[in-house]
Amino acid sequence: MAIKRIHHVAYRCRDARETVEFYRDLLGMEFQLAIAEDRVPSTGAPDPYMHIFMDAGQGNVLAFFELPNSPEMGRDENTPAWVQHIALEVESMDELLAMKAKLEGAGVEVLGPTDHTIFQSIYFFDPNGHRIELAANTAEPGMHRELKRVAEEMLEEWSRTKKAPRHAAWMHGDVKFKSLDP
Repeated sequence: MAIKRIHHVAYRCRDARETVEFYRDLLGMEFQLAIAEDRVPSTGAPDPYMHIFMDAGQGNVLAFFELPNSPEMGRDENTPAWVQHIALEVESMDELLAMKAKLEGAGVEVLGPTDHTIFQSIYFFDPNGHRIELAANTAEPGMHRELKRVAEEMLEEWSRTKKAPRHAAWMHGDVKFKSLDP
């Protein structure tokens, strides 16, 4: 048995309508469907919810739950805000820069572009406080193959030392490959 693909990834939101409008109007994601129940189907608990589904392209679905009877949502305060994020791919650097301008024009604070060598990214927060990354691939030929080749060695070295592995700095032609740190 093998996993076919991610069916959907779900997060919590403060307001379903506001969340749909943000992802639809600013990021161009189609609002696919909504499911609402007064009881949780898997547990039977009496807890009304609205579950919304956004098309993230190529069969990928980003979903959210609005839970009006639950305490206000928060985040894991022991994890830095930059760690937990939703990364979405755009077609090109031109599209990435156009998205940055669109977001900033709508009053969204945007960080970047940040150069990760194999891709460039911008970062911002959605209305729910979820960090979003938009990324455009910029890898030179062979970079992904080399990263795959050294992946096990990097993991082994990290497991022993808890320091960035020596493989995180390799030369590919004239391009200095850097760590993928955000």
